[in-house]
Amino acid sequence: MKPVSAWLLTANSKLNDSSRPAVYEQHAGGYWLRVYLTGDSCWLVVTWPNGSRIGFRMAYAPNDELVLEQPVTAGDRVTFRCSSLIGRCETVLELPGEGTPVIRLTTGLVPSAPLLFPYWPRDIVVLGTAGSDVLAEGNVRVSQVGTRSGQLYFSLTRPAAGSVFYLQNLTALADYNQATETSAGDTVGGEWPEIGFALPPTQKNKPLEAGQQYIMSDAFIALSDDVPADEAAMVRQYLDLLAAIYLRLPLPLTSYKEWPDVLKRGLADLQDSPGCWSQVDGYHYFNAYVCDYLTPPEIMVQLAILLPLLDYVEWNGDRLEVMKKIKAGLPPFYDEDLKTIMRWHPKALDKLNGEEEHKKPLVMDSWYLQHPMLNLSRLALKGDKAAEQLFLGSLEFVIKVAHQFDYNWPVFYKMDTLEVIKAETRPGKGGEKDVPGLYAHVLLQAWELTGEKRYLAEAEKAALKLKGLGFEVFYQANNTAFSAGALLRLYKITKKEVYRELSYLCLASVFKNTRLWDCNYGYGKNFPSFFALFPLNDAPYTAAYEEEEVFCAFHDYLRHAEGVDILPSLRLLMAEYIRYLIDRAVFYYPPMLPKEMLAEKVKTGEVNAGLWIALEDLHDGWEKSGEVGQEVYGAGNAFGILPRHYIRIEGASFMICTDYPTYGFSPEKHRPAKFKLAGDGRLQSRLVIVKTDQEKLPAFEVRVDHTLINGKEINHGHLEYFIPGDGRVTVNWNEFNKVL
Repeated sequence: MKPVSAWLLTANSKLNDSSRPAVYEQHAGGYWLRVYLTGDSCWLVVTWPNGSRIGFRMAYAPNDELVLEQPVTAGDRVTFRCSSLIGRCETVLELPGEGTPVIRLTTGLVPSAPLLFPYWPRDIVVLGTAGSDVLAEGNVRVSQVGTRSGQLYFSLTRPAAGSVFYLQNLTALADYNQATETSAGDTVGGEWPEIGFALPPTQKNKPLEAGQQYIMSDAFIALSDDVPADEAAMVRQYLDLLAAIYLRLPLPLTSYKEWPDVLKRGLADLQDSPGCWSQVDGYHYFNAYVCDYLTPPEIMVQLAILLPLLDYVEWNGDRLEVMKKIKAGLPPFYDEDLKTIMRWHPKALDKLNGEEEHKKPLVMDSWYLQHPMLNLSRLALKGDKAAEQLFLGSLEFVIKVAHQFDYNWPVFYKMDTLEVIKAETRPGKGGEKDVPGLYAHVLLQAWELTGEKRYLAEAEKAALKLKGLGFEVFYQANNTAFSAGALLRLYKITKKEVYRELSYLCLASVFKNTRLWDCNYGYGKNFPSFFALFPLNDAPYTAAYEEEEVFCAFHDYLRHAEGVDILPSLRLLMAEYIRYLIDRAVFYYPPMLPKEMLAEKVKTGEVNAGLWIALEDLHDGWEKSGEVGQEVYGAGNAFGILPRHYIRIEGASFMICTDYPTYGFSPEKHRPAKFKLAGDGRLQSRLVIVKTDQEKLPAFEVRVDHTLINGKEINHGHLEYFIPGDGRVTVNWNEFNKVL
């Protein structure tokens, strides 16, 4: 028998006592739900149709006896009130409704004395069948990492009963975290069979106060009778159960943000701040970080800024001289001997001090070659001949590297010898596993540019290397998201189902690395963080650059998915990520944050609190932010948002803005403006008529599928409407302020 803790041993024994009566039972959603009192704990036991059971701890009073009042039922909510020496406890059980069965358990405690909790047991016990002391066997497929979502996705494999997606709404724990100065990170996980959520241990002299109510747990539990038979089934189930829980979550409110003003400030600082620029050999280059003069210019940085600027000028028709500066400095990155673009500017290599593995001449981080190639291909497809020359001139070298590594890229390698410098991210974890998808994207672009079928064949060979990687496919968020778009395109071109399923795999891996809670404690009170995205599997912070690129990649994926049968859960989750990013991303700019939460020591360059250049990093609420630096190459947020969410009206003093992606979007429209939202109709999007000058707005008529929608005036005279996430929208207006 596998060793277990004393808590699990006793809990299993008590819940297997057939003489113990249930204090409440209900058949709902195809499952039996029974509540038991076992001395110091109150449990909800869920029984599958085949008899398998899982216990979820609702209340706990260490080394004490809970006294339970008569449960109170009101509609689909059942309230259980317990008392003990430590205080009064109340748990609300919300029963599952229609569709995927989702249970909610919310537990609050009012302490009777100042309390410390140096230990707290996990809240899930996998019991097996009734009367058996043999615990069920299963697989934990996803659990919380750091301050990502408080998630646990697992399957019961013996007996093969089904699967569970458990999500702890960590937003609700803010008062506990604030009082005890603890983090909600790494609170959901464990090792089979002792899994679930455990309160973070309290610190000395940081107790819960007597008489104050604290939420101790707010768990959402999605149930399924299916055990996924393969990778594709696992991914679909993960996404569908996540979306089912998402629809039940208490979602944070958002508000309209003045992105046109943010863009103006950011563009001025990007162009005019000396800390953003360096010069090499007579050319101007953007620094990676503000005042980072010790690192040579990187081609990735130049292109990561140029492409969002190009989006912006295509949207509004402006001309930006800064774009000419960037383009003029690109050819020097080409190495005539190796026949490829290089990461570092060849005439500034003396700045590389080798203090980090990749900061050496000729050392390439695998994705750092593919990403600039992708951006060069985008420029080439828009008719930029200089970019096309650099792209096609480097393509054979890129293919050579792919063949050298059999489409399995290491972390670092030498450009001249292709010697592997660092093979794996960590021992046994492999290299940069999503680079095959990024490479496939590059080769698809080459095929589209040239029509050469061998490039399409290359893309397919690389894409198939992603099979079998599961959730480990994710190396870096933006590259995994770009991979998803390439795979969907391959599916549309070849009609091979494997590519659509692999695109789902990439997107599921992205959502696994998001934060579906708001860090409302410590410094986290100063900025929203719900649905934020982490750049790497083990990154301790969310990052502006990767978030911006994933935002753009999701737009691209949904554009390719128009008219394509994709998972409804994906449309829902992508649209919601986009909506929340538009609300959150402005807080990456330091002028939006109090100075006391900015790091004093900065790893790279400097942080200028008055500069509208994004911080790379936002952290857990107990940590200061900006310690990595103020990333110039993360300047694209505003330049990506306006061209995708603001519709200009020719000759009018207003624009139309939505916080959902749209089909039928165009930079400029005439009267009436028509488009369709690309999300899910069970959720709502914000539409804002944005005033652009002091003139009085005309009378508006906003209809969704012929139904008139009423709006209201908000700050600065804008008009705000809420519309279903998949609605067909018509906006009409009258220049003479008459009723339409």
